[in-house]
Amino acid sequence: MNTTVVPAGLSSGELEKALDAFRAVVGDAHVLTGEDALEFRDPFWHRDWPQFEASGVVQPGSVEEIQAILRIANEQRVPIWTTSTGRNNGLGGSSPRVQGSVVVNLRRMNRVLEINEEMGYAVVEPGVTWSQLYEAIEAGGHRLMVSTTDLGWGSVIGNSLEHGTTYLPYGADFQAPCGMEVVLADGEVLRTGMGALPGSKAWHLYRRGLGPTLDPLFMQSNFGVVVKMGVWLMPKPEVYAPFWMHVPREADLVPLMDTMRRLRMDRTIEGVPVMYNTLTLASITGERSRWYEGDGPTPDHVVDQIAGDLGIGRWIVHGALWDDNAVTDHKIEKITAAIGQIEGGRVLFTKHAPEDIAGLESFPDRVLGGAPSLEWLSFLRWYGTDAGAHTGTGLVSPLEGNEAFRLHTLLKNFIEREMGLDYFANPVLINSRSYIHVFGVIFDVLNSSDTERGYEVCRRVVEDAGREGFGEYRAHLANMDLAQAQYSFGDNAYLRFVERIKDAVDPNGILSPGKQGIWPKSFRNGQG
Repeated sequence: MNTTVVPAGLSSGELEKALDAFRAVVGDAHVLTGEDALEFRDPFWHRDWPQFEASGVVQPGSVEEIQAILRIANEQRVPIWTTSTGRNNGLGGSSPRVQGSVVVNLRRMNRVLEINEEMGYAVVEPGVTWSQLYEAIEAGGHRLMVSTTDLGWGSVIGNSLEHGTTYLPYGADFQAPCGMEVVLADGEVLRTGMGALPGSKAWHLYRRGLGPTLDPLFMQSNFGVVVKMGVWLMPKPEVYAPFWMHVPREADLVPLMDTMRRLRMDRTIEGVPVMYNTLTLASITGERSRWYEGDGPTPDHVVDQIAGDLGIGRWIVHGALWDDNAVTDHKIEKITAAIGQIEGGRVLFTKHAPEDIAGLESFPDRVLGGAPSLEWLSFLRWYGTDAGAHTGTGLVSPLEGNEAFRLHTLLKNFIEREMGLDYFANPVLINSRSYIHVFGVIFDVLNSSDTERGYEVCRRVVEDAGREGFGEYRAHLANMDLAQAQYSFGDNAYLRFVERIKDAVDPNGILSPGKQGIWPKSFRNGQG
């Protein structure tokens, strides 16, 4: 990243003038250019590709500094790209959609502003990570749990705004966020929901207000910068009981998904259970060469051997119960009986006191207990390289066995037969009526052709799956326009509507232009 990369429509002198104005607001140390800014590029995007290069990074430390930055950006017509911690690796990281944009990164705003044990919520700034929030809860001795992601270094706000899934009950259907403070593109500050009422007692307790509910408008959008957010926390239960379901055959996906739907809809299983295929779990235990050193995808008989060696199924569901002991025992019986209807199906449960979660040997079990880590990153070594990287797509499907198998077959055939790569269900996130099939691709980021092939896989999948009625829920930076194009009902009525909103709230089009395929008028008219 350096200031020789200039956004279209600006001269290098005009960009430097804006950067000097940003320095006057945040201080020289918090405006990064050149090599200092390289940390804020997606490490899984090949270094020789300039398409999403930024001209610099600005790191404000307060709401007032964000307001000033946005006013300067409007005056100088400088496109900016906002990120929280910038850990969206594999989907774009902190890289901007428009080459030469200035990244506004919010890591310095990293305070846990409040933890309310009685009402069960926290209030955080965008730089607060999952690990920081978890540690603050534990350090305060609060009898609360946070519904977290796998990787603890991500932003609570940033992940929530990208529809990122978490696993405890408040993770289902994005229930945890409640009440935001937002800086709009013109620098004005807005509070959503009950927060619009001065002195509100219920800002982080009730997810609506009077009139249209605005919070979802700031998720996966470029309408404002979220600077505070309430997060619902769950009281610690009497018993925490993680479980692993295993079924032995690939075709068992059909009865497994139908069984999961019934158990989710009658609330035997709550939260967001997650499903993996054999290779996904194998990738966190070692390199592929342990079992297979040939070219192309791992053969099916070797996948069976891996499953046998590791004592796992061809499909594995990981979930948990958070409940009273007696209720937990009843649910264990019910789940075990349901999975037992699938030939060879088995369920493994363990029960723990909440105080023991941090010391559990299994890091996936710790995650479902609200304790994040970074250990899932070990899967990047599957092909035996220290430069392992990943990208992927997330496709939404009905939680119905035949539909699930249809999507699985489409994805597996595509990546194995056409691309010669291993197929990872990485992971499959199960709600009560739908699921998100995260389709992962692993490659060596130092190899330009391998990297290009990985991204080409995802571009092709977005189009092929879209034609079959499976839409992406969270697009990679490079695929945002393509993913948005699949949502074409009514001659792209949705996109035309949100672009009208964009033009109204950000008339100069400076705030994250192109995010999720939403472009301001100046770019649509070829002026950006």
